[in-house]
Amino acid sequence: MSTTTPRFILIGENIHTTRVLNRKNERIAPNENGEEGITFSNEDGALSHLRISEVEKASQSYAEGRVKHVRLALALAMSPEEPDRSVALSYLRTLAQRQAKAGAHFLDVNVDEFSSKPAERIEAMRWLVGMLAPLTDVPLSVDSSNLETLRTGVTLAADAAGAHVGPPMLNSASLERIEALELAAELKAPVVVTAAGRSGMPTNAEERVNNAALIIDASLKAGIALEQIYLDPLVFPIAVNPGYGRHCLDAIAEVRRRFGPEIHITGGMSNVSFGLPNRRLLNDAFLVLAIEAGADSGIVDPTAVNIARALAAPRTSRPFQLATDVLTGADSECRIYMKAHRAGELVASPS
Repeated sequence: MSTTTPRFILIGENIHTTRVLNRKNERIAPNENGEEGITFSNEDGALSHLRISEVEKASQSYAEGRVKHVRLALALAMSPEEPDRSVALSYLRTLAQRQAKAGAHFLDVNVDEFSSKPAERIEAMRWLVGMLAPLTDVPLSVDSSNLETLRTGVTLAADAAGAHVGPPMLNSASLERIEALELAAELKAPVVVTAAGRSGMPTNAEERVNNAALIIDASLKAGIALEQIYLDPLVFPIAVNPGYGRHCLDAIAEVRRRFGPEIHITGGMSNVSFGLPNRRLLNDAFLVLAIEAGADSGIVDPTAVNIARALAAPRTSRPFQLATDVLTGADSECRIYMKAHRAGELVASPS
């Protein structure tokens, strides 16, 4: 792995048990025996079929028309039943290898929705890290809302990482979970810190910046170097509140101004477009705006997000301008954007 810092650091987000596929997705189809499952190309490029288990079919998400495909694959891969176990293991490996090939600098892993039982989540984290760590030269970013699950994953990942790979990332610490900073400092690991408050989410740019300043200061006091800190200003969907895009962009710019070039600024960039059509167009435009504001990283799917494509998008084109207006709040009710969508005028930049 190169020792130079990449221009834009990609934290691949897809090894995550919250990830869903709509049951109407063309990838979900029956096999020759009529069993519903997910079709995919395995590591050898051959077409394979991951059967949807009866346990997954009994879940609330399945009843609502969604399949939590990473949770499904993890449960089957940890089971002794063949051929499900081998197919599921291949599915998880393929997800990881595709992200690594697409340029991910970290692979984000999360098992929080694997089970409601803490002991089962910890065991799932232990299994998943043990499988992924030796698979590629890309270090893991261990993500969990539970400190013990986080500790298990990041400690195992640190032990498994070779010197050529580098330490894993800890995702994440916040003012309401400040103790995670001690773990990051102990392991000398890069850490994602969020702009969440001590008792809730920020509602505007000012709150994001104030929370960010507090958690960054706490990180420095814990002995974490500024270049090891990845600040997540929290990207929320503009479909919920048209001001969320502007809040986040303003916070990115102010954090960069205050803390200079050494700190990293990241975030779940594609969150901004949830609930709106032509998501790729919005995601590309937001990525450009975030980079211009000072972001140098993103928690994204590198197989779907193309930095070069986004930066090469014609800024004067009508689709890009309409997307920018929605993201910055100029088109606060999304009326112009939605009218253009219905007229077929919103065409994303070419791949």
